[in-house]
Amino acid sequence: MLKHLTRTLLFMAFTLGIGTATAQAEEIVVGGKNFTEQQILTSMTVQYLEHLGYDVDQRSGMGTTVLRRAQENGQVDLYWEYTGTSLISYNKVTEKLSPEQTYQRVKQLDAEKGLVWLAPSEANNTYALAMREADAERLGIETISDLAAAVNDDAELTLASNATFYARDDGLRPLQKTYGFRFGRANVKRMDQGLTLRALTQGEVDVAMTTATNGQIPSLPIVILEDDRQFFPNYALTPVVRQETLDANPELDEQMNRVSALLDDRTMARLNSRVDIEKQSAEKVAQNFLAEHGLL
Repeated sequence: MLKHLTRTLLFMAFTLGIGTATAQAEEIVVGGKNFTEQQILTSMTVQYLEHLGYDVDQRSGMGTTVLRRAQENGQVDLYWEYTGTSLISYNKVTEKLSPEQTYQRVKQLDAEKGLVWLAPSEANNTYALAMREADAERLGIETISDLAAAVNDDAELTLASNATFYARDDGLRPLQKTYGFRFGRANVKRMDQGLTLRALTQGEVDVAMTTATNGQIPSLPIVILEDDRQFFPNYALTPVVRQETLDANPELDEQMNRVSALLDDRTMARLNSRVDIEKQSAEKVAQNFLAEHGLL
């Protein structure tokens, strides 16, 4: 009788163990875009969730539109998105909103598509325009309005832009309309986003589009022009997950919010710098960050 009871208890423990492992091993497909910040965050998310016991499928290096479509179609469960991107590019909202209004609006609109915006981080990777310090000082340019005035006064200035910024609804064309100037097609050089600041510092262009958390900024002799008309919307970096995925993994909300709470502009610029400047791998930078904060 005792032996039978022992075998029964052992079997129950084994069965419960399998059930727990299965629950923790629910597959999560984590997506990511094709630039440094996203590569770090994708790796960070994958390593963190694997540590928690999930079975994770990583799909990184995707274009913005392709990644969003993949999530809407159920091919990607979770990735880090920017509030401004969803507001303007996906939901076509053009009215000026505060950061909190932007978050609440995209949360509402994307919920209708089965997507859940978790807690936003304090990292706001909005667009920005940069110039070499010496040139900005010589031309008296501190703001984008100053830049517009210089261009309208026939200053021959060229701009480095990636293809996305050149074409998107919150990019170059509406920026020029808001500030009342125009570079002209011949004065815009399109290139990979990772090359724009290099082109600027090497004298190939006079102005470069960049982002606020770009890891190269602290180490370069450049200035970020003030967006004095507040054209660029808020781009709070936020984990977005499919509702079905969250329903199957209800703890995912709290788990991802722990990571989100650790991120701000300075932190992301520092992490990006370790990859772009110090040439560490995105995987190693992500691993060190998680370990530093007790998440591994």
